[in-house]
Amino acid sequence: MENLSEIKEFNKLFSNYQGIFIRFANTYIQDEDTAEDIVIDSLIYYWENRNSLTSNSNIPAYIMEVVKHKSLNYLRNQRIREDIEQNLWTHMDRVRRLKITTLEACDPEELFSSEAQRLIDETLESLPEKTRTIFIMSRYENKTHKEIAEHLGLSTKSIEFHISKALGVLRKRLKDYLPFFLIFLN
Repeated sequence: MENLSEIKEFNKLFSNYQGIFIRFANTYIQDEDTAEDIVIDSLIYYWENRNSLTSNSNIPAYIMEVVKHKSLNYLRNQRIREDIEQNLWTHMDRVRRLKITTLEACDPEELFSSEAQRLIDETLESLPEKTRTIFIMSRYENKTHKEIAEHLGLSTKSIEFHISKALGVLRKRLKDYLPFFLIFLN
């Protein structure tokens, strides 16, 4: 159990020096609540380690040294936190600027038509060769059904069947791109 005289000595030390320690810490910390917390932590540290001090130790100077180190640690931690916050803010600002630049440069019509064209190309590649050839001759080479039929030796009804087949597959694949699909296929 704590010696009553030690407790009285601690209370006297606390009442005589607490204000000085807080003003000292607050001079650097610039936050009185935090300065008070540092002083309380320093006094607790002293109390827990008092038995390791020599009998001729200058206790107020010892506590002031502890307050100094705890204040330094607090300020260093603040600086680290502020550096991290600044780096995060800088990073977020760069990301935001990149998004703005990218969005400003974005041409939805070009993006939309590129994606739709990719889907058309993939769909055409998946069609049977004869259907694909007939569709390409009709839509890309602007040949009539009669010209395609003569070129391939097929009936015009056969040409219409293959074109309808290709259009059906394209409609399914391009359902999300219907406006582009209507422009492309007309």
